[in-house]
Amino acid sequence: MKKESTTACAAIGLLCLISAVNPAVSVDSFAQTRPVTQSANAPVALSYADVVDLADSAPLIAAVRIRNIITVPPEQVGAVTAGTRRLFIEADVVNLIRGEGGISPAVRYLYDAPLDRKGKVPKLKKAQVILFARPGTRPGEIQLVAPDAQVAATPALIEQIRRVTGALLANQAAPRITGLGDAFHVAGTIAGEGETQIFLRTEKGDPVSLSILRRPGQEPRWAVALGEIVDEAARAPEPGTLLWYRLACFLPPALPSRSVRTLPVQDAEAARADYQFVIQALGSCGRTRKQPA
Repeated sequence: MKKESTTACAAIGLLCLISAVNPAVSVDSFAQTRPVTQSANAPVALSYADVVDLADSAPLIAAVRIRNIITVPPEQVGAVTAGTRRLFIEADVVNLIRGEGGISPAVRYLYDAPLDRKGKVPKLKKAQVILFARPGTRPGEIQLVAPDAQVAATPALIEQIRRVTGALLANQAAPRITGLGDAFHVAGTIAGEGETQIFLRTEKGDPVSLSILRRPGQEPRWAVALGEIVDEAARAPEPGTLLWYRLACFLPPALPSRSVRTLPVQDAEAARADYQFVIQALGSCGRTRKQPA
């Protein structure tokens, strides 16, 4: 009884500490985004975009086995998202997937668990899950990067996360897209011929551009260049790759007026049409998680 009481006190202390140090995981922020996980001990069907969303924001990614769970009393946490119960969890690290500074063999964190159909907390003890997290302020304390950043571990998901993490950390990783720059269009010498180039804005100023080429009697072709010069090696990205994700999930649905402000009306219309061709070719981003407001 004494050990359980001590652990409960630690849970409440951790709750206060995390809420004070990181408002992003406070009661209010958890309430704004309801986790999409319906059963925490059943595999969650995360899309490629979902995995990258979580991995890109998580300096710590680990597979853990849950050892101990304490339900935090409602009076200690205030309001939580309807249909969830806040838990204090202690877990043993099984596999560190990402974390330059390493991780403690055992971790402690808070998790808002979606209730099952009977309104009960799912059975999580001894379950192996993957955590997308950031370090806390004390050894062993971590903070989930999102309310649903605990997902059931499967070999396939672990392997996918490893591939995503490798792509994110690669020296020539596809840069984050922050918007659209200027667009240019050059009409060909015959009807239906033309070429459009659209420059993208990136987080660190890396040069990225889209090029769309139209020839009479041929399907339009487009490519993305990660450099100052568009060469013959430039291609459209394959779906399910980091570059595809950066484009499909972050490009705006239409070319803004400022991107074609210097173009003649006819060239501006051609550039807009070519941009729409790219958006349609990329297809849906494929997110299934509810994004924070």
